[in-house]
Amino acid sequence: MRANNVLGLVFSNNFDNYLNELTSMRSMGSVPFGGRYRLIDFNLSAMVNSGMGKVGIITKSNYQSLMDHVGNGRAWDLSRKNGGLYILPPFNSANTGLYSGRIEAVAGVMNFLQYSDEEYVLMCDCNALYNFDLTKMFAYHEVKGADITIAYVNGETPNISELAILDMDADSRISSVSRRLQDGVANYSINIVLLRKSLLERLINEATSLGFRSFTDDILKRNVAKLKIYGYEVTGFVKLLDSMQSYFEANMALLDKETRNSLFRSHPVYTKVKDDVPAIYGLGSEVTNSLVADGCVIEGKVENCILFRGVHVGKDAVVKNCVLMQNTYIGDDVSLNCVVADKNVVIKPNKVLSGDEKFPVYIGKSIVI
Repeated sequence: MRANNVLGLVFSNNFDNYLNELTSMRSMGSVPFGGRYRLIDFNLSAMVNSGMGKVGIITKSNYQSLMDHVGNGRAWDLSRKNGGLYILPPFNSANTGLYSGRIEAVAGVMNFLQYSDEEYVLMCDCNALYNFDLTKMFAYHEVKGADITIAYVNGETPNISELAILDMDADSRISSVSRRLQDGVANYSINIVLLRKSLLERLINEATSLGFRSFTDDILKRNVAKLKIYGYEVTGFVKLLDSMQSYFEANMALLDKETRNSLFRSHPVYTKVKDDVPAIYGLGSEVTNSLVADGCVIEGKVENCILFRGVHVGKDAVVKNCVLMQNTYIGDDVSLNCVVADKNVVIKPNKVLSGDEKFPVYIGKSIVI
């Protein structure tokens, strides 16, 4: 299977409700992460690194920030005459309106599928952090002669009610698909699904005609005995975001060298370039075990933090275990611990805010404290 014969479909709004604090004014795909990235960067980069040349981003709501970030796809080498990057806004009809599930979402972009020349389709969501070689999954799909291949992880299941739990035989063929019912270790889908475009079109048309909405329950579960559905295990760092706590933990995990190597070393992650001056460290500043983006000004103490572009930390301020997004301003003599601050937050001098690793304090975009 040639990678340029695979069409990418990225769902930018699925699972927005699990990060309500961050997605109230943006889509899941445009949630900032790791000092300079957006969550969708990991999907787009994995696809481009594998050789895929055409990607459609299915949107639903709050996608202005996403459009500003991806632009024409130039940062991912997807600004092309043939193929490239496509923003697919929701298709309103008298019958459906905005889509309520994956089946309706794909049905709404059926014209895009029909006019695409690629033979296969790779679907994925933006709530998963990963960076693995998709070409190995393509080869696996061919070797197994699979109708559908689903990427999965074996581990502690995230708290996502829509999570698909996969039972497999010794050959990794999926024998049953079920919903997550309780905590525990299992083989769970990370919603990266590969199949022929013609098969996807048939399954979606059949599901739509019957009024089905759930891709997991109404397509995968119903066809597990009829189709050859295989699981492809993904190793290395993989994280499904299911809460503000998991978002905080994923950012903090970047302070571990092995995690950074797993996400960034083997395959580059591309993002929108914003040229800025290097970070400035004032006299008496102290920074330990932190990721500091360009454009930051640090005059206080920073420990175990992720600082996005343009963050200012005032004199004698102490900032520990925090995620501070773009242009956050921390005044003098401020003390912060386990805080997630959205873009353009201002914390005036002499304030003290402290959360916990299991319950970080969140400060919304442009709020002044």
